[in-house]
Amino acid sequence: MSLARMGWSVDIYEGRPDMRLPSSKAAAQQRSINLAISARGLAAIQAIDPAAADRFLSTVIPMRGRMIHDAQGHQQSQPYDRDGQGINSIGRAYLNEDLLGEALAVPGIRVFFQHKVVTVDFDRKTMNVRDVEGGKDVNVSFDFCVGADGSYSIIRRQLMRVVRMDYQQEYIPHDYLELKMPAGPPTEPGGDPTFLLDPNHLHIWPRHTFMLIALPNKDKTFTCTVFAPTAEFDRLNSDEAILRWFQANFPDALPLIGQEALLADFHRNPRSALMSIKAKPYHYKDRAVILGDSAHAMVPFYGQGLNCGLEDVRVLDILLRDAGVDPTAQTPDGQEDPQLAHALSTYSATRHEDLVAACELAMDNYVEMRHSVTTLGYRFRKALDNLLYSLNRKHVTAKDVTAPLLDKPFINSPSGWLPLYTMVTFRPDISYSTARRRFLRQSQILETTAWLSAGVAVGMGIAGVTLLRRLYARA
Repeated sequence: MSLARMGWSVDIYEGRPDMRLPSSKAAAQQRSINLAISARGLAAIQAIDPAAADRFLSTVIPMRGRMIHDAQGHQQSQPYDRDGQGINSIGRAYLNEDLLGEALAVPGIRVFFQHKVVTVDFDRKTMNVRDVEGGKDVNVSFDFCVGADGSYSIIRRQLMRVVRMDYQQEYIPHDYLELKMPAGPPTEPGGDPTFLLDPNHLHIWPRHTFMLIALPNKDKTFTCTVFAPTAEFDRLNSDEAILRWFQANFPDALPLIGQEALLADFHRNPRSALMSIKAKPYHYKDRAVILGDSAHAMVPFYGQGLNCGLEDVRVLDILLRDAGVDPTAQTPDGQEDPQLAHALSTYSATRHEDLVAACELAMDNYVEMRHSVTTLGYRFRKALDNLLYSLNRKHVTAKDVTAPLLDKPFINSPSGWLPLYTMVTFRPDISYSTARRRFLRQSQILETTAWLSAGVAVGMGIAGVTLLRRLYARA
């Protein structure tokens, strides 16, 4: 959409069938962690197509905080933001279909389903594409290739043949499996179904080394995902073991999901791996660039994979416009478009630090979600974090910073104390790397404060004991 609105003629080659087909929808339901889109992703859509952003918001469910479920079934709400800002739940299939519909409504965009890119010759600007349905290969010419083909990107692998690309791929020793919590019965005869849990929270059952999460859907169901060590999943090798494990660890979730539905999902839905990818550079001359998971796949625990990918588009869009790239310019064979080459080089140079920071933040947040949220130390630091945040003279929300982001990648001039989650989720004007650096500095302050508080408490305790001893001795 971004490139078409600049004047490019855009052809999209998708190896899978049309996602709008019933057969495609059935396959997608078996393995798809729900998406959480926040202000960062919404700001990107707003920058490219404000009307599309407004239409998109009508399909999401706002979540104002986490709902923590302990082992006894008690619930505790942890708001995301003191100003009431939240993130938004949307099913992956709904999002993809919405974006596809928006793209096809833009003049100059065509989509070829069941067409798999096999090889790319970037210097000759040609690619070999396999027409799966027709059973033949076709050669396609291009001026500019954008690889947004996911974690196992063909375009990235082809770039590695012509670019000295630093590349790191890391699997974590955990898997995930998707479950479904059905809608509840209507409150009155003939009424609409209801939610079995509060729909305005992201529900988490943290159990230290594993966890269950649940995100709401428009049809009043919840998409649930179990994240656990691979060895833990391996032990769930019978129906009895599965039910016993759920009853012991998620006693309030089991009756809501239902025993039969739980076992059916465990047997039908695949267990999937989780990995993180880092790469550099992201481009080759004026010929190609990779975006999204093909450049920086990340584990899903900060809910930033989608948001980061959308931000890639916004940042690249600004750099292309700033460089004065002309989609209609004719470049002689063997030569480069200097404006386009400069924009892509700038993207690789300036975007890398942010993408590495996003991947590391996502990895760190897994520990927080499955373990830290249950500890007293975390709650104390969180309370102190929010207290210091409340002392800011001015509170800036996402709405306050969206307009400048139409022309600038980031502003990066935050003032006052800001919690990490606020910077990452609700401040799209702050880059990931800036947020992480600021968080590390603030963490040092919080750690020092915690030690001083503990020291004062111990000192007062010792003084109190000494005083009691003296009074006892005099008595």
